[in-house]
Amino acid sequence: MKKQILITIGREYGSGGREIGRRLAEKLQFAFFDYQIVTELAKRTAFAEEYILSIQEKRPYPVLPVPTVRMWAPPNPMLDQHLEVFLKESEVIRDMADKAPCVIVGRCADYALAGRPGLLRIFCRADLGQRIRRIEQRHNLSKKKAALLVAKTDRHRRVYYHHHTGQFWGHSSCYDLTVNTGVLGVEKTAETMEAFIRTFWEQD
Repeated sequence: MKKQILITIGREYGSGGREIGRRLAEKLQFAFFDYQIVTELAKRTAFAEEYILSIQEKRPYPVLPVPTVRMWAPPNPMLDQHLEVFLKESEVIRDMADKAPCVIVGRCADYALAGRPGLLRIFCRADLGQRIRRIEQRHNLSKKKAALLVAKTDRHRRVYYHHHTGQFWGHSSCYDLTVNTGVLGVEKTAETMEAFIRTFWEQD
């Protein structure tokens, strides 16, 4: 009997990680979760989707990771609210993972599901120039604006991930597979990763 596979995808902005995740879910016939997690989280809490996204897109107040801040810093209502959103979101992710094999993009899902049997943690990256060109084309931006958006988004993801997990976003030690999507392109990368996942799936 095949084990249940859970795939998490972290990604640099503009690397095509979300598109690869969607393609993998289709090829493997897995559930695909991204913004759906925010929608479900809003249903379970008093927070609006826009507020949840704003928390995830802005730099948290403390520079130190949550465990350190909670140990040494005085109470902070705003920090507590941010932490509540993160913990509830992690709960939503675990509930979704309980139901069926799935692909989950971003949202520290690799951390939320740590230790689960069948978990495969993937990180997608690409050369900076390729990512800037991708964002230029996707959003019809100038090269300068696209470069600023890439840098800003990567910085927010890096800080958010480290703040809530104490780990380093994009570091190979946090993932089972790190891939440069610019080498083969999104479509061929997805095909190659599908073969990798199917081999992993068949293992005892």
